[in-house]
Amino acid sequence: MGVWQVPSDLVARSRFTVSPMVETVAAVKALRYPHVPWEQAWRRPHIDAFRRMLAARPVARALLSASFNLRWIADFLTIAPASPDPTFAAELAAVESLSDERIRADLRVTRPEPLAAELLADGLTGHVVEFLQWVWTHTVEPEWPERERRLRADIVARTAALSTGGWAGVLTDINRNVRWLGEGLLQVNDYPEPALSLHEAEQLLFLPAHCRRGWVVWDMPTRFGMVYPARGILAERTSPAPDGLARLLGANRADILARLDAPLSTSQLVVLTGLSLGTVSDHLRVLLDAGAVTKRRSGRAVLYWRTPLGAALVAGG
Repeated sequence: MGVWQVPSDLVARSRFTVSPMVETVAAVKALRYPHVPWEQAWRRPHIDAFRRMLAARPVARALLSASFNLRWIADFLTIAPASPDPTFAAELAAVESLSDERIRADLRVTRPEPLAAELLADGLTGHVVEFLQWVWTHTVEPEWPERERRLRADIVARTAALSTGGWAGVLTDINRNVRWLGEGLLQVNDYPEPALSLHEAEQLLFLPAHCRRGWVVWDMPTRFGMVYPARGILAERTSPAPDGLARLLGANRADILARLDAPLSTSQLVVLTGLSLGTVSDHLRVLLDAGAVTKRRSGRAVLYWRTPLGAALVAGG
C-alpha cells in the first residue's frame, strides 16, 4: 500500500474536496488520543460528554478500542466519498449499507486479537452509525461552517500551487511520507507493501482535514483518496514577523502579512495569530487599502494573499 500506480487520465480527473465524514473520523481520533496542543484544546469542552456517551454504550466503547491501531483505521471508517461534494448524510448512508460481518471483518484486520463480545451480536452496523452520528452532531456539526471555510481555503492554496509546481509541488508538505515519485507513482505512506494499481479507479480525491497526520480512503476498486492535514492547522499560533516590518506596520499587522504567502481566510488567520476576528478584519482592511494584500471569494469564504508590494515588504523587512 506504500505506492499507488496512478494512470495519467486519473491524475487529470483528480480533485480536492471536503468530506464531513473525514472530519468526523478526525474528531474521533482527537477525542480518543489528542497528540498536539490544538487537539487537546479542541477536545477539552467535548470530552466529558463523549465519555458519558461511551459509558452508556458498551458497544460504542468496544468499537472505539477496536477500530484504530497505531498505523491503521478500520476500513468502514475510510470509505472514499461517492460524490465530489459529499454530505454527511450520504457518507453515513454508505456506512449504513455495510453488513455486520463486513464491519467485523474490517475490525479483525485492524486488530489481531479476538473481538470483544459486545462486537459479536447482531446490529453492529447500527451501533457504528449511531456512534458516528453522535460525534458529528455533538462535536463537528456545530462548528462545521468554520471548519469548512478553513478546509476550502487550503484547497484554494493547493490549487494555486498545482498550476505553478505541478503535483510534486502540491504534495511537498502534505505528509512527510507522501510524495509524487514521477512515472505515475504516488507514494502514500511508508508501509512495506506491494504497489497498488489504480488503473480501474474512476476517482482520486485529496481531502484536507483537521488532523495531525493523514490517512488513505478507498472503496476498491473504483474510488480512492488521500486525507492530509489542512495547511495552518498544525502551525504555531505565534511566529515573529521580521523586526523591520514589525516596526513599520506594527507587530500584529506584520505577522498577518508575513503569513499571506498563500491564500488564507480570516478564520484561518484568527487560528494562526490568536487575534480576535474583529482585529484581524481591521488589519486586513488596512493592508488592502495600502495595496499590500488582495482578496477573492471562494464559496462562503473570502481569501487574502500578498500582492507583489506585500511580498516586497516582507522580503525587505
